[in-house]
Amino acid sequence: MYAPPPVIKTEVFARVPEHFRIHGRTSKWAQVQRGGRPTPVFLEGPSFDRDGNLYVVDVAWGRIFRISPSGVFTLLIEYDGEPNGLKIHRDGRIFVADYRHGVLRLDPERGVIEPVVEMSEFGPFKGVNDLFFASNGDLYFTDQGLTGFQDPSGRLYRLRASDGRLDMLLQGIPSPNGLVLNLDEDVVFLNVTRDNAVWRVPLNATGAAFKVGAYIRLSGGNGPDGLAIDETGGLAIAHLGLGSVWIVNAIGEPVARVTSCAGLATTNLAYGGNDLRTLYITESETGQILTAHVPTPGRPMYSHS
Repeated sequence: MYAPPPVIKTEVFARVPEHFRIHGRTSKWAQVQRGGRPTPVFLEGPSFDRDGNLYVVDVAWGRIFRISPSGVFTLLIEYDGEPNGLKIHRDGRIFVADYRHGVLRLDPERGVIEPVVEMSEFGPFKGVNDLFFASNGDLYFTDQGLTGFQDPSGRLYRLRASDGRLDMLLQGIPSPNGLVLNLDEDVVFLNVTRDNAVWRVPLNATGAAFKVGAYIRLSGGNGPDGLAIDETGGLAIAHLGLGSVWIVNAIGEPVARVTSCAGLATTNLAYGGNDLRTLYITESETGQILTAHVPTPGRPMYSHS
């Protein structure tokens, strides 16, 4: 449909140190999600704080790391959970999407993690995956679990900042994963991994989803995982299993392909650097953070007071 876009190469920014890699044992997550294959670490959820520190989660072993601008890892917490996504609120609070426990909040100074949302009125979550903040503080998150075409029952939720109400915006999704709001915040772009597609979820005047459809269809690999948005409304789509990040403009045309210099498990990504022109990409198989310099800056995450 389109000519192959220009290729942008990556380089390694940081690697999980050997003393943080777990060998000789397995976890429940690794047993279920990876068939018990050796999993020394499995990185997801990159998110920057105001000081330029990068936070990542290790879903396989219930750990959250902070990485300094020079690439030094600090273990903030290790707990009985499966943290799958992480976002930092504009006020500095750190929220975690935990596959086992729901939406949590991390206090890195005290080394404490506590529940925010543990279940919905429809019952326990299947496995919360990723999350995204609107400018008004509303928190959007996906409930993925083991859904797919065999069980298309994943859901998209919104936790309202004004009154704490939890809205179920969409159900019947075969593996909802990464998500962002568009610049006008009236559309959710949603990675649907098992459909190998990015869905477009418009929100009407009452905030309800309507006229939902596929926005971009991918091919190969396992499917889209993480998602980020740039200052023009274009998307960066981490394609798990293909070792790539696809960059598309605001109308969905591919403008670049970022290729991994490590493994194929390009799971998630965040814009960083002083000018927000650097993509930081978690490559989960090798436990590394890759970087690529891209032409369009990411959307500032702290532009709202």
